Amino acid sequence: MITKLYDALQQLIWGTTLTKLGLPGRVVVVALRYLYAMLRDFFSGQLTMRAMSLVYTTLLSVVPLLAFSFAILKGFGIFNELEPYLAEVLAPLGEQGTEIANQILTLVENVKGSVLGGLGLTVFLYTAITTVQKVEESFNYVWYVSKPRSFARRFTEYMVVLLVGPLLMVTAIGILTSIQSVTVVQYILNNEALGPVVVLAGKMVPYLLISGVFTFLYMFMPNTRVNFTSALAGGIAGGFIWATVGAIFTTFVLYASRRLEIYAGFAVAITTLIWLYLNWLILLIGAQLAFYHQNPAFLRIGRQEPRLSNSMRERVALNVMFHIGNAFRNPGETITAGEISERTKIPQIALTPIISALEEAGLVMSTEHEKLLPGREMCRTRLADILDVVRMRGETGSLREPHWSGSVRKLGGALDNAVDEIVGERTLSDLLDEQDDNPKSDA
Repeated sequence: MITKLYDALQQLIWGTTLTKLGLPGRVVVVALRYLYAMLRDFFSGQLTMRAMSLVYTTLLSVVPLLAFSFAILKGFGIFNELEPYLAEVLAPLGEQGTEIANQILTLVENVKGSVLGGLGLTVFLYTAITTVQKVEESFNYVWYVSKPRSFARRFTEYMVVLLVGPLLMVTAIGILTSIQSVTVVQYILNNEALGPVVVLAGKMVPYLLISGVFTFLYMFMPNTRVNFTSALAGGIAGGFIWATVGAIFTTFVLYASRRLEIYAGFAVAITTLIWLYLNWLILLIGAQLAFYHQNPAFLRIGRQEPRLSNSMRERVALNVMFHIGNAFRNPGETITAGEISERTKIPQIALTPIISALEEAGLVMSTEHEKLLPGREMCRTRLADILDVVRMRGETGSLREPHWSGSVRKLGGALDNAVDEIVGERTLSDLLDEQDDNPKSDA
């Protein structure tokens, strides 16, 4: 019975029954497919586990991160204006949220320049950077990216985020403050008809800021190119979920306050941990939605590790070298693993092991900005060397010298000789010279 119900559900979601009903049916199908994919990923446990890991990381880094970022804001003289926005973010915690917000502001207010000097500054920077690194690893997991940023790129880009983030907040708050002081806005606020509408819109500002932050993180954090529309879709969905869960959590805290009294002073810590966990989980769910929006083909299969046949691995290796060599030949053009993935329609998670093997063999090299270049002159890169990477490398342990039977050894040698005869002394340069005029055949 369960199997039949599951098959019927699969047919309903992925079949054409609902799509035949016109626009309403197509909308329902899309909603069901995203809901199915998100519930499948949620119950797999990976998102929840990574959210819990980020909670632990947050506890260790919250003081350095806030002190570092808010110290910059103090320099712009808007530190006190952050209190209502911080209180809005922590509003689901109820009275405890107000208490925590006040403690955070007091803590940052007490941070002096001498604390951030010398060794203290080094520790703060290290903690802040490692925290952002943990977030990047979680986002890379969602986006099927197995290779993180290089250390130099990670350090520079993370520092830009830590420095530019507060500046953007300064700009946003400044714009909101200036708008509120405009005479026309004041007139509208005093208007009986339009005033409540503007006030309601003002209350939506924190949620819009949350959606904006989510969108920025979805575009910047993964070590791959994310379309703005996909990041925006995930950011809006994440902001909506955050607002909804926040309202539910506020009700939970209100009705569970009596039961939490048995924890005494630990009640604040417990509710804070739960709220932190929910925030990280919502952030990762929004990232997963952004990924599916950009890669709808994964909605059905989910996170299944691609398994390539030997024949496919050989063609992938040749195609990777082809695209790298072709980009190198064109002045001013570069290519990354993500761009190769887009051109070949092969998930980057399947390309990474092959590219890494090509790097180890010296056939490919990567720059600090993850650009891929030929590891040697293309006229000296034999196609046999490329095939050798995926055909002959990768064995470990006792498999390096197995005991073949005579007939198997003879057949294997004949197969190797056949490959050598086919590719001969042809090089990557020869392969590029032979490419067809039709670009689609080379994609």
